[in-house]
Order: sequence, then structure tokens, then C-alpha cells
Amino acid sequence: MRTVRRLLYAEVLGAVAFVTVAFLALFYFIDFVDELDDVGKGAYRVQHAALYCLMLLPGHLYELLPIAVLIGTIYAMARLAQSSEYTILRTGGLGPRRALTLLATLGLGFSVVSFVIGDYVGPFTDRQAETLKNSLRRGAATQNTAGAWLKDRRSAQPGEMPPGDRLDSIRVGRVLQDGTLEDVRLYEFDADGQLLARLQASRAHVGEGHWRLEDVEISRWRGNAEGALPAVERLDTTTWPSTLTTAVVAAAVAPVKSMSIAALWRYSSHLAENEQAAQRYQIQLWKKALYPLACLVMVALALPFAYLHARAGGVSLKVFGGILLGISFVLLNNVTTHLGLLRDWTPWVAASAPSVLYLLLSLAAFSWLVRYR
Repeated sequence: MRTVRRLLYAEVLGAVAFVTVAFLALFYFIDFVDELDDVGKGAYRVQHAALYCLMLLPGHLYELLPIAVLIGTIYAMARLAQSSEYTILRTGGLGPRRALTLLATLGLGFSVVSFVIGDYVGPFTDRQAETLKNSLRRGAATQNTAGAWLKDRRSAQPGEMPPGDRLDSIRVGRVLQDGTLEDVRLYEFDADGQLLARLQASRAHVGEGHWRLEDVEISRWRGNAEGALPAVERLDTTTWPSTLTTAVVAAAVAPVKSMSIAALWRYSSHLAENEQAAQRYQIQLWKKALYPLACLVMVALALPFAYLHARAGGVSLKVFGGILLGISFVLLNNVTTHLGLLRDWTPWVAASAPSVLYLLLSLAAFSWLVRYR
């Protein structure tokens, strides 16, 4: 059995590696051509664009790995079937259950690789790529410059008027590599929704239970003077009580696809605690957690191709069928995400539906082929 395992794994790994390299080369070329429009802006040069595109490859690998596993495994199994090697293996005692177990073990290995790349390597290299590009073009920002809005519930500090609960709406422009926040605006409301103060700061540093603001302009509305203009105060530095941490703010500013599972959980919990819509981030959290298992589904989906007779279609036709299956999986995965948001589905149902459907399809096809072919 060790020889059989070695033969199957060598064939599948070689085919998957070839397909993966081909896909990554294609995406690298597309990204590089797209980046040429930004070459010459600031200190951004061709070599920087090439390095930037290279640092995006782990993120592409995470997205492409299930499809590469499907196409590579189909190619390997179809080639073994065409050369009658798989028939010989079946005659030698490789039953359906044992074949499924061997490929499932390999699929779990691909799942582990996918998890590590998607949760650690990919987000890190994406942040470093944005740091490189923005430092050469605009500054040292690590995220996009679209900014993000957050909410923070807290109690009034001793001596703070009027007493009671506070609801702060905060806009952060971007987060720098060292955790410094830029272009910060804070709006303080009382429990009745009355605007009490507005703060604008060029920079903010997050501390334990407070933010230290720099270059601050504070506008306060006096509750006893209806229609009165706000009192404006300018300070070099001041502190602002807040329960928000740097990790939550960075997660809010980061693109959803580049967030790790921990960042998604942290930010979705913050949104839920502040009675904000968290469905989008909860679905993305479950997708991120379950997506590596798609590699296991893909090897199960590829195994039935080994039981198709060679005359039922050549290797190229089967590979083409695998490409169509992979494209349909990606489309269904995206469709269920949007349907989950529109129909307010349970997040784990919306995230797991495509994988469960394709796994059931693969097992049904495998059972039918083993029994009748």
C-alpha cells in the first residue's frame, strides 16, 4: 500500500503543482500589466511593481488552490485511467473506500496548506505589498485610504457633563504600520442622540482605555443655548476615553478579503455589541474558516473521473470538465454569499452550502460509478 500511496501522491502533487504554477504565472502577468499604469508616480518604478505583484501571489494562491487541486487531481486520475494503471491498481486490491481514504488524506494536507496561506501568509504579504506601494507613492499607510466608520459605547467620565451614557461615532482615515491612526474624526452623542461634541485630529495613538489625539480641533455644543454656535477649542494633544483597540480599528479599515479569521471574529463581535450590521463579516468569517475544506471536496469530486473508461472521453475532455466544475464552484460560492446577505441566512449555512452541495454530488457520482461502471 505504501507503493500505491507513493504513486498516487506523486502523480497528484506533480499535476497540482504544474496547474498552480500556470495559474499564478497568469495572474502575475495580469497584475503586472495593471500596475504599469502606476509606474512613474512618485518613486514607484518597474522593479517595485514587479515586487508588489510578487507579494500578491500568496493571496492568489489561497483563492486558486481548490481549483488547482481539482484540475490537477482530475488530470492525474484521468491519466492513470487512460493508461490502465488505475485498473491494475484496482485489480491489485485498491478498493473504492481505500482510494477515497488515500485522496481524502491528501486533500486534508492541501486544506492545512490553504489555511496557513489564507490566515497568515496571505494577509501578511498583502499588508506588506500595500506598505511598499503606498510608501513609494503617498506615504506609509498600510491599508486603503477609503477609511472606515466605527461606533463606541461608553459611560461619561467623572465630571463630564452631561452625565450618562455616550455613543461615539468615529471615522478613521487609515492605519499606519506602527499602529498610528490618521485623519480621525469623532462625534460624541448623549443617550438621547443629541450631538455634544465633534473632534478632528490629524493623528491618534491608541492606549489602554483611551486615545491620545494630536493636532486637535474640538467643537462643543452647549445644551442650554438652543441654536447657539459651538465653542471651538484647539489643542496640540488631548486624550479621549475609548474602548476601541488598534486591532479593531485596523480590521475596520482593512479590506474584508485580506482579514484573518481572528480579525473577522474580533470585528464582527464589535459590530454585534454595538448593534451594527455584522452579517457580511460573519459570513466572511465562516467562509474563511470553511474555505480550506474545499480542497477536500475537490479531491472527492475528482476521484469519480478515475472510474470513467478511457473511451468515455480523453484526458483533455475530462480536464475541461474539471475547469467547468471549478468555475461553477467559484460562482456558486459568490452567489451564496450575496444571497445570504440579501435573505439574511444563517452565516454558517451561507458559507458552507457550496462545499456541502459539491461534496454530496461527488459522493453520489462516485457511488454510482463504482456500482454500475
